[in-house]
Amino acid sequence: MAITTTDYTEKLQTAFKDASEKAKAAMEKSQAGLGEMGEFTKGNMEALIESSKIFAAGLQEMTKGYMAASKSTIETMTAEMKDLAAVKSPTELMEKQSTLLRKQFDAAVATSSKNSEAMLKLASEAFQPISNRVSLAVEKIKHAA
Repeated sequence: MAITTTDYTEKLQTAFKDASEKAKAAMEKSQAGLGEMGEFTKGNMEALIESSKIFAAGLQEMTKGYMAASKSTIETMTAEMKDLAAVKSPTELMEKQSTLLRKQFDAAVATSSKNSEAMLKLASEAFQPISNRVSLAVEKIKHAA
């Protein structure tokens, strides 16, 4: 069995050709993966920006509501103070005070409840774009595995 230089040359050329093709395929796969990763990162940033916009808009609307409620409260308190100033007897004063305190307590509880619900709703809406990205990431991981 005589192995010639030509045999070695052919074997080396075949080995280099195979290695080159494998390296090229690995490079293409790596570039595709980096492209996907770049797109995924871009999507994450877009979701974060969208989430921030939703949160800012929601806070702005809540602030408008707080301002309107504050104005209304001041107007109501002014009218109530005038009403208290017009009382004729200590008994009437006590009755009006009790009524006003009950009314203010009920209003405070209702406002607190309304604000809590609004904040929970805003947090849920603001987190939704990020939640969608997390779901997408989990889905990609499932398909990759």
